[in-house]
Amino acid sequence: MSVFLDPGGQATFGIGICGRCSRKMFLSELSSDPNYPGLMVCEADKDQYDPYRLAPRAPDKIILPFVRPDTPINTNPAGVIQEAGDEFIITEDGERYLEM
Repeated sequence: MSVFLDPGGQATFGIGICGRCSRKMFLSELSSDPNYPGLMVCEADKDQYDPYRLAPRAPDKIILPFVRPDTPINTNPAGVIQEAGDEFIITEDGERYLEM
């Protein structure tokens, strides 16, 4: 059974149907749903805004108490160094070397 809505005293004579409950009401009583902007719904069927649609939070700035530098730490040359295809082992004082 249809319901007569008297448009007297309303801002418009427009009558719309709620997108969820399909009830007939004045256009001034319908509003856009926050999650689906094209869907016009009544106040009873209006959803709360979904927080998962928001932009993600900025990550926390966590600084460790003992930070290693990004640049390599220069040490005394020790180890295997290749030069012209030969392998040399440099001593700690850098003066002598041993061939392998």
